[in-house]
Amino acid sequence: MSIKHWPEQERPREKLIQHGAGALSDAELLAIFLRTGTQGLSAVELARRLLTHFGGLRSLLSATKDEFCQGLGLGDAKYSQLQAVLEMSKRHLQEELMRADVFNSAEQVRIYLSSQLRHVPREVFAVLFLDSQHRLIRYQELFMGTIDAAAVYPREVVKAALQYNAAAVILAHNHPSGVAEPSQADIAITARIGDALKLVDVRMLDHFVVGDGDPVSLAERGLL
Repeated sequence: MSIKHWPEQERPREKLIQHGAGALSDAELLAIFLRTGTQGLSAVELARRLLTHFGGLRSLLSATKDEFCQGLGLGDAKYSQLQAVLEMSKRHLQEELMRADVFNSAEQVRIYLSSQLRHVPREVFAVLFLDSQHRLIRYQELFMGTIDAAAVYPREVVKAALQYNAAAVILAHNHPSGVAEPSQADIAITARIGDALKLVDVRMLDHFVVGDGDPVSLAERGLL
């Protein structure tokens, strides 16, 4: 049955308008993005099949163009639209952090870092460079690959902090496995970077590990 024949309170678009986007399931949100289904499938049914095919929203959003376009009813146009939506979301969050005191906006920082790093298929080490009011100056991905003492160089973090005239930084990296538990290597490199930044009077506020759930804060764990 076409969605237009559903009871109004069950239609994804009307449900979003009445209750907000947070009230919708992954399939309902995806259905609004898709707008239409395919022959014999409503947009919601198609969305459910796509989520099953990709193994969830995370894998769908991080799919390459070739992987994405293999899905039912998807092509270059839908892939381009999805990438545009994701990028607009990242830029909106970045603008918010440029106006806010990120030290008092921990939830916004978590959301922003998740949007940047959660769906990246390889490990990325990034830094939020902040001014003296703890507003975002720049987000920069500095290192890629396995995050350990051999792959991350404190001097490069210090060099970038001086380049942007940063007063403070927040470190972040992702675990593509989805498990955000900090490793001993994560803790060790955090300490090395913190020591290096102290020499140039730049404060390290936190280090977040991004996985499938909420990013884990080393500061909250007492690991800084």
